[in-house]
Amino acid sequence: MAERLRRAGCVFAEEEAEVIAGAAADAVTRDRMVERRVRGEPLEQVVGFADFAGVRVRLRPGVFVPRVRSELLVRLAAEGNPRVVVDLCCGSGALGLAVQRRRPGVELHAADLDANATGCARDNGIIHVYEGDLYDPLPHTLHGRVDVLLANVPYVATAHLPLLPAEAREHEPSMALDGGADGLDIFRRVAGSAPKWLAAGGVLLSEITEAQQKAALAAIRVSGLDGDVVYDEDLEARVARARKG
Repeated sequence: MAERLRRAGCVFAEEEAEVIAGAAADAVTRDRMVERRVRGEPLEQVVGFADFAGVRVRLRPGVFVPRVRSELLVRLAAEGNPRVVVDLCCGSGALGLAVQRRRPGVELHAADLDANATGCARDNGIIHVYEGDLYDPLPHTLHGRVDVLLANVPYVATAHLPLLPAEAREHEPSMALDGGADGLDIFRRVAGSAPKWLAAGGVLLSEITEAQQKAALAAIRVSGLDGDVVYDEDLEARVARARKG
């Protein structure tokens, strides 16, 4: 099994073989999983789960796979003992669940435009899950109550999509990746409406690239929030942070 995965280009073939062997109920299922992986499907979608920031989340085929670098979002979100957290563009709900693990008493809400993603978030036990465009499906009772707004929005510039690994291009929804001309179209929409939803002192957190820092901070200023950028060298991750005074 490992040799077949290695021939298909899997860099960590032995480790992946162990994961598949542990996830498969029988030899037939194992062989089907190997075949799917050889064809390029992400390992996490093949086995149906991802381990992220201390939480095992269930994944459906076609749902965005949480990245290790997003642990920075979780760490920042858990600061200050938030009471209400909203996970926008939630995908599987991994980010919100990881924050909830660190802060068990948090009131967690999650939303996504993709019905497959919201179904996956419900699979993972999130109670308050809403389907729709960004803030549109959220209950108005959250106005001015959100301590942390996690928005891991699509932020790849459209022209850069062909440069992504095939696993992402072919097996994750483009709506979870494509951020428009400069990658910040969705971020600007999120930042623009954030003040209505954030509590006093509440924060908006979103991943960006180094090249997007200046434009992201400008969008935060236009929204009336105070902003900065947090960088983690080990994770090679950048997060735009906006705070409501």
